[in-house]
Amino acid sequence: MSIPELADVHPAWLPPGAFRAVGARRVLVLGDGLLTGTVRAEVGHACARHGGSLEQDAAGSPDLVLALSSAAPPAVTSAGPSVGPSVGPSVARALAAAREVLAGQGGSAIGEEGYLLARRDGVTVVLAGDPAGLLYGLFHVVRLGEEAFAGERPAEPHRPAARRRMLDHWDNVDVHPVMGQVERGYSGGSIFWRDGGPRGDLARVRAYARLLAATGVNAITVNNVNVHATEAHLLTDRLGDVAAIADEVRPYGIRVHLSVTFASPMRLGGLPTADPLDERVREWWARTTEHVYAAIPDFGGYVVKADSEGQPGPFAYGRSHADGANVLADALAPFGGVVHWRAFVYNHRQDWRDRSTDRARAAHDHFAPLDGRFRDNAILQVKHGPMDFQTREPVSPVIAAMPSTRLAVELQVTQEYTGQQRHVCYLAPMWKEVLGFRPWGPGEDGDAAGDAAGDRAGRSVADVAVGASGGGGGLVAVSNVGDDFYWTGHPLAQANLYAFGRLAWDPRLEPDALLDEWIDLTFAPAQGGDPGPLRRTLHAMMDGSWRTYERYTAPLGVGFMVRPGHHYGPDVDGYEYTPWGTYHFADRDGVGVDRTRASGTGFTGQYPQPWSDVYESPGTCPDELLLFFHHVPYGHVLHDGTTVIQHIYDTHFAGVEEVAGSRRLWERAEPGDAALHARVTELLGEQLRCAEEWRDQVNAYFFRKSGVPDARGRRIP
Repeated sequence: MSIPELADVHPAWLPPGAFRAVGARRVLVLGDGLLTGTVRAEVGHACARHGGSLEQDAAGSPDLVLALSSAAPPAVTSAGPSVGPSVGPSVARALAAAREVLAGQGGSAIGEEGYLLARRDGVTVVLAGDPAGLLYGLFHVVRLGEEAFAGERPAEPHRPAARRRMLDHWDNVDVHPVMGQVERGYSGGSIFWRDGGPRGDLARVRAYARLLAATGVNAITVNNVNVHATEAHLLTDRLGDVAAIADEVRPYGIRVHLSVTFASPMRLGGLPTADPLDERVREWWARTTEHVYAAIPDFGGYVVKADSEGQPGPFAYGRSHADGANVLADALAPFGGVVHWRAFVYNHRQDWRDRSTDRARAAHDHFAPLDGRFRDNAILQVKHGPMDFQTREPVSPVIAAMPSTRLAVELQVTQEYTGQQRHVCYLAPMWKEVLGFRPWGPGEDGDAAGDAAGDRAGRSVADVAVGASGGGGGLVAVSNVGDDFYWTGHPLAQANLYAFGRLAWDPRLEPDALLDEWIDLTFAPAQGGDPGPLRRTLHAMMDGSWRTYERYTAPLGVGFMVRPGHHYGPDVDGYEYTPWGTYHFADRDGVGVDRTRASGTGFTGQYPQPWSDVYESPGTCPDELLLFFHHVPYGHVLHDGTTVIQHIYDTHFAGVEEVAGSRRLWERAEPGDAALHARVTELLGEQLRCAEEWRDQVNAYFFRKSGVPDARGRRIP
């Protein structure tokens, strides 16, 4: 197989320089299978560029051994290995070091997609139980660079925390008259589809799969969850287009999933109903799914958005969402597939004068009563917050409310509400807060794992998504990729895609370390060298950029102060009087939504203790979420001693200054790529303009509502 290197697309975090340490060595690959062939091709390509060699003789003296445990010799005697290929003594000792760790763990299983990394006697070894693990092990060595070949390294086990690490693409086959080729896409057109059909040349899809595999992602959906007329046919007469994509991503261990409409039996099968309890409907899904697997044997499963924002669903028949999900789950079960059923269900035709309706309550109200009624291969896909990917939200209470249901936590890599890839907004710190949140409070002595008896105290959101032995629903995110040269429009937005994959593999990783990884790989100098100066500049610009964005946009947990429809730029009252919900209730006396049990919508009661009580009181509610849970006077004093109105003024002025500071830093940066420097410079100019607009609109709005001047005397329009 050939390794994709395209002239018309940025190499992102896999430039040739990232492979220098591997490609300059003698490398031995032991094992068979499609993904092992990918490993061999990657190594051969790197060695051809950097002067190393892909060893053909196992008895040689390689610097790096990448071996399947079934292909590597399990033992060595004075006469050589007892079984397997003949290897030299230094290689044998390095393999033995890895096997000692396995023995210490009570067996020889490395785990699905896992690998061991060790170094002894000048030989670095990656030992994997399956070809996917070998591929992930290779990319780990690439990340380490020269560090992988220095000194001794005790054997380290590496396993993915979650079985499914998935990216959803909101790509349309036909160009939608409002949303275009990609819904909420900020990076050009789709890499899969163009003007009603497949793009044709799928080399870019192969290159994308390679990038994703290097982060640990192992599944994608290839079409929008809002399934329009043409996209519905991907399930049947246009299935060949999906199979062609699956062929391109399979060599990198990625399984294709498909978004389908709940009404498929009617739209595609000619049935008079889509009632999930109708036997004709069940038979249609079973028969259709069998045809899908005949065309794509490693097909992952279905993704469904139902009874949401106009999409059809089981409510039309008086059925529950468990009924709807289970009919698809039953059809997929014989083939090992899963259905991801999205919990994004709410009333988008509200009366803004009705303060009893609360969009934040909706998912919990609909789904919590259904706990335990979903099939084991039905995964409830829950947005990380109760609203819609806002800059700041509490964690969704659904995540704590359904212990007998497999849950996947959904994040948004595409920056719909966080600057649309025109603003620098590194989202990994937000995701880390979400994944580390403990819905039931800390365990005994702060234990994050809970006790062996199953006590949920101390368990985090990541623990719920991962599940026991990786059997949870996993982590899912909406991709930010398009056909732009830089993949993500803004070159620095690549860091969000990279960080999602790495956090999905291991939620314990730290965002600043992931930022280092991405910088060092992406800007790896062609001839080596120290990326330190650029790393320091990008850290200063990116590490706190999510909080910078929050400062100059919506304050203290308020959401949706954006222009309706396209969601870019400020419009404080843009959604406030629409059927989509009411979000800040600002008046002359105060601001915020009362979601308390005592006097509001009761949303705080959807949380378990201690959070139900923490959020109930303004005195204990975290300041950053105050206005999400409470309507308070402008003079309400925050925990830091600042009033709400002064906090609004201060943060909006500070946010603009921080963006201006980032622009000055970038002007002096030397990324080694003049075109990239120019693109980022242009985008930082737009970010500063937009931040100033946010500052002026928000400050002016609340000054006119409250009548309270800025204590620092700064100009407010």
